Amino acid sequence: MKRRAFITLLGGAAAGVPFAAIAQQAGKIPVVGILWHAGTAQEEGPNFTAVIEGFKALGYVDGQNIRFEHRFPNETPERFRSMAAELVSMRVDVLLSVGVTAAPYARSATSTIPIVFTLVADPVASKLVDSLARPGGNATGLTLFAAELGAKRLELLKEAIPGLSRVGLLINPNTSFSRPYVEESKAAAAKLGLTLQTFEARALDELPPAFDMAAKAGVQAISITPEGVFYQGRAVIAKLALSRGVATCVWSKETFEPGAFMAYGPDVLEILRRAAVFVDKILKGAKPADLPVEEPTRFQLLIGLKTAKAIGITVPPTLLLRADEVIE
Repeated sequence: MKRRAFITLLGGAAAGVPFAAIAQQAGKIPVVGILWHAGTAQEEGPNFTAVIEGFKALGYVDGQNIRFEHRFPNETPERFRSMAAELVSMRVDVLLSVGVTAAPYARSATSTIPIVFTLVADPVASKLVDSLARPGGNATGLTLFAAELGAKRLELLKEAIPGLSRVGLLINPNTSFSRPYVEESKAAAAKLGLTLQTFEARALDELPPAFDMAAKAGVQAISITPEGVFYQGRAVIAKLALSRGVATCVWSKETFEPGAFMAYGPDVLEILRRAAVFVDKILKGAKPADLPVEEPTRFQLLIGLKTAKAIGITVPPTLLLRADEVIE
């Protein structure tokens, strides 16, 4: 058992009565509104499962000692806005946002209901919190630490692909996170002696044209920004890249598994499971302003040899030895 989980259970035993029992005695089951980014629970896939697993590990069961109100905006700005407002109007006890896109809408919808955000790249720059150590206001949560990893992904691509000179960056310009990611990647590309070109896709149907443009520009590899539309289209992106002979570097195991060439980033599912810990603390009386934002500390390097072979890349053995997982 993890140390944090053990301490949580020990604290509950010492108190004599678990929080769930207290809530039931008071005649009120806490309600958690969850603002997702995809269109359905099925589209969220492992993300949805991880969030629910996190609550179950703490003893929460939907309909028994907690109630979840799920909303699926399907990456549509108007739906994000209206669904966040709907959850706020229900006076949920905590508003949980999943993904970089959902967090700003949750924050704009309320300044009083506690918010727990997840997978946010830079919560300070996004004005979700005052600082990581002292969030202030009504929001806290877990960061993806994504912008700072853009440089590392380009560095790994250059090491993996002999003769790499032209790289692409796939972004969704509708997300507030795109600009810092572009700036970070441009600076890194210049230091690495790479020519970087940005390609845009706001929706799934814009992915094929983006990859057509990349192939026409002679791009050898594309770094995919961590973003909701690209998570939805992870299998499509893998197929498009393979058919055009372009290597992709994604940000998580879930976006890697459909057939990407490489992934580098934190364990996204573990971050999502941890969200329940923040919600639990708030339901027990903690204030978001006093809960420091949590950053990932461990990162995974995944390499797909099957994909590499299909697009004619021979990955250096030294890099393979450093990988956490290699798919033959």
